[in-house]
Amino acid sequence: MLKKLSHVSIAVENVDEAVRYYRDVLGLEVTRTVTLDDRQLKIAFIKIGDTELELLEPLNQDNTVRRYLDRWGPGLHHICFEVDNIAGSMETLKARGAEFTDTEPRPGAVGQVAFMPPSSTGGVLVEINQEDDPLAEYAATDPTAGVAVTSSGSAGTEG
Repeated sequence: MLKKLSHVSIAVENVDEAVRYYRDVLGLEVTRTVTLDDRQLKIAFIKIGDTELELLEPLNQDNTVRRYLDRWGPGLHHICFEVDNIAGSMETLKARGAEFTDTEPRPGAVGQVAFMPPSSTGGVLVEINQEDDPLAEYAATDPTAGVAVTSSGSAGTEG
């Protein structure tokens, strides 16, 4: 059911500054940046082997990443596992005792996503995702949601 570790997500105050470390010091490749206007997040994806780091920057004071940073400071935000069938995986995991923050999958930066709260997972926010075409389902669900993608090796955003 869980295919692989999709990404490790890190909450940061400034994506551009954080990217400089991972790109310039560690030599990793920034594959794309995404701005989710409806969630007020700027996200940079950094390739490392078969997985990615996902750097999350809140763009306003009223979102979950901002609250996380205010409470805990920069650092590990969540881990994400890729699945083939998110709805089926949610059912199977619920039958095994998993709890989810939403009753149904929802669009996210990596396809359809669902989160399991840290209170039920031993202290780590856990996400599962079904990634078909990055952002395709998100855009199809809400074409006016304000998704901007940059595929260059830079940390800039379009839009």
